[in-house]
Amino acid sequence: MDVSGGSGQPRSGNDEPAQSPADPTTPDGPRTAPAPGQKTEDTAKTGDTAKASRDDRPGSAPEPTGDPAGRDHADDSPGTRGAPPPPPPPQHPPAGTGAHGSDPGAGTGAAPGSDAHPDRTHAHSAPGGPRPPRRPREPGGGILMGRPFGVPVYVAPSWFLVAALITWVFGGQLDRVLPELGAARYLVSLFFAVAFYGSVLVHELAHTLAALRFKLPVRRIQLQFFGGVSEIEKEAETPGREFVLAFVGPLLSLVLGGVFYLALQPVERGTVPGVLLAALMISNLIVAVFNLLPGLPLDGGRMLRAVVWKITGKPMSGTVAAAWVGRALAVTVLIGLPWVSQSGALGDAAEGNVGVDTVTDALLAAIIAAIIWTGAGNSLRMARLREHLPELRARTLTRRAVPVETNTSLAEALRRANAAGARALVVVDGHGEPLAIVRESAIVGVPEHRRPWVSAGELAQDLTEGMRVSAELAGEELLDVLRATPATEYLVVEETGEIYGVLSAADVERAFVKAMARPS
Repeated sequence: MDVSGGSGQPRSGNDEPAQSPADPTTPDGPRTAPAPGQKTEDTAKTGDTAKASRDDRPGSAPEPTGDPAGRDHADDSPGTRGAPPPPPPPQHPPAGTGAHGSDPGAGTGAAPGSDAHPDRTHAHSAPGGPRPPRRPREPGGGILMGRPFGVPVYVAPSWFLVAALITWVFGGQLDRVLPELGAARYLVSLFFAVAFYGSVLVHELAHTLAALRFKLPVRRIQLQFFGGVSEIEKEAETPGREFVLAFVGPLLSLVLGGVFYLALQPVERGTVPGVLLAALMISNLIVAVFNLLPGLPLDGGRMLRAVVWKITGKPMSGTVAAAWVGRALAVTVLIGLPWVSQSGALGDAAEGNVGVDTVTDALLAAIIAAIIWTGAGNSLRMARLREHLPELRARTLTRRAVPVETNTSLAEALRRANAAGARALVVVDGHGEPLAIVRESAIVGVPEHRRPWVSAGELAQDLTEGMRVSAELAGEELLDVLRATPATEYLVVEETGEIYGVLSAADVERAFVKAMARPS
């Protein structure tokens, strides 16, 4: 039996001569492949006519955990941007207090698998070829408020906490300005909190519209603690687009500040409308100025990144520069905000008075500094992820597979795998059509003395539509397909429909972690 899996000869992932194959009952399973160029014959011919797939690179690959690809998040308040690595999405920081970072993460949508050719006599995917896996249902992020421009807007539970805090703090200020309101001042204050987050939503919609204009998919907008986040699933292709994408948010906040200023002119200052308009004008100006600070994950950090990217021609250089400026900014906020508050630069100095206001200022500074510092670090990690993602290729991470029929005993199937230097088993029918994949974990669970009486079909997992992937997939496209259909193993097929091998999610995880550990 030709176990090369198509045209081409198998070679070991590390290009070194393969050692004797291991038994798949151990955690490493039958993982050794033949030396480069070597072909092996299956001496026990039991009518299996399907070709086994070749293992271009039997290296380990990482199993996607979380969101490896990560997502791009437009964060416009002092929130973090960026999705956690294993796995993910450019993200603009929350617009509330202004962190606008780029969350390099991931995805461009599920990529189609390879088409099958029903006229082949060897093992191949089902007639008609696998259809592209469906895109996973968009995850929630709180209460769905609507879908402007087709993008879902969620209000996170943390927003209610911040809204309550704003209502309480602003209500106390109203008591000094408009004491005649009494308890009604808290209703006015609640209205301000809602209106303020409405301004944050407009800020985020500016990022969203710019992203859609550049054909960058936007996963969702989320209003949360300290602002809003626009989760943009791809990074801008040019520094010019990156600059525009980051700048439109603060620009809209400045415009809103101007609109509230104009609306304030005909209104009497000592009234409820006058106080609300003045507060909204000031808050939008603060959001705009804060987001323009030149450090990731703020909008200004993304603008700085775009400038350095344009000058050096290297996106990673821009990210590194903007991230370190962001960290310096975090330290400045941590030390400077309490000092400015105590020095009286923003009002009456708290001379020797260490009270509630002092503690509140220090706590607020620590929270904002932590958010900025974390966002800058996430931006660096996600940039490294995007840099190394193209190295994750289905073809190089796939394990060689041996086709066996359903009633083949596990002992015989493992013998064939060892003889072929294969690391996986694919159950096929009498015509060589793949039906299922024998799970490695199931093999490990069968004692050696029982293997002659256990058939391979008993341990196999039936192939579903999303478990067939193309050998040509790589990077974000590959991770999107794996996320669309979570599984431990996937059947990898050539464009011709032949079985190429089996891709283990655990291998993808290891390769992902290894790539992230390498310096850029």
